[in-house]
Amino acid sequence: MNIIQIYNKYHLPENLQMHMLRVAACSNLIMDNWNGKEIDKEAIIRVCLLHDMGNMVKIPEDFSNDEEFIKIRRKYFEKYGTNDHEINLEIGRVEGLSKKELIILDGKRSRKNEETLKSDSYEIKICAYCDQRVAPDGVVDLKSRLEDAKIRYKNKPLSVWSNEEKANHLIECALGIETQVMENCNLVPDDINDENIVKYITKLRDYNVLVK
Repeated sequence: MNIIQIYNKYHLPENLQMHMLRVAACSNLIMDNWNGKEIDKEAIIRVCLLHDMGNMVKIPEDFSNDEEFIKIRRKYFEKYGTNDHEINLEIGRVEGLSKKELIILDGKRSRKNEETLKSDSYEIKICAYCDQRVAPDGVVDLKSRLEDAKIRYKNKPLSVWSNEEKANHLIECALGIETQVMENCNLVPDDINDENIVKYITKLRDYNVLVK
């Protein structure tokens, strides 16, 4: 089963599918230009392709007037609950992510940027960095993307991004992660853009997650 078939099995909307494809494509571009220590490239791709499967529960119900979409979203709540990250991990397990890959998936969250910066795992660093470079409409500058997160989540008290001091610290850590990744590949941040990842998206649509 290829990744698009998996996305369709979970009835993911096109914009959510494209986000995960773009994140995986950014990681693919980095890995094709990697000159650092040996990394588990397949683990990075697999995690990136499945990292936001639980985001269905974050999509507002008024996102679509389609009654079928609303029914599907409600079934997510009934089956998985409301914690998108726990759903990401659960679907990751179901779709074959290994223990190592689930650790990467858990560790790559932006709220863990300080831990990621200090980590020795470039698998986590690359996954975290690529996810934080991809906005809903495409690849953007890292700082701009995270400054936008501060605005979007400022009225959500349970979000780490609602606290400006914490948010600014996470942004500084993210920029540090970017420096670490760039030091180990033949790229600069501006090379990671929508134009340069198109070819990877095309290939990734046929990626078979279950074949390792």
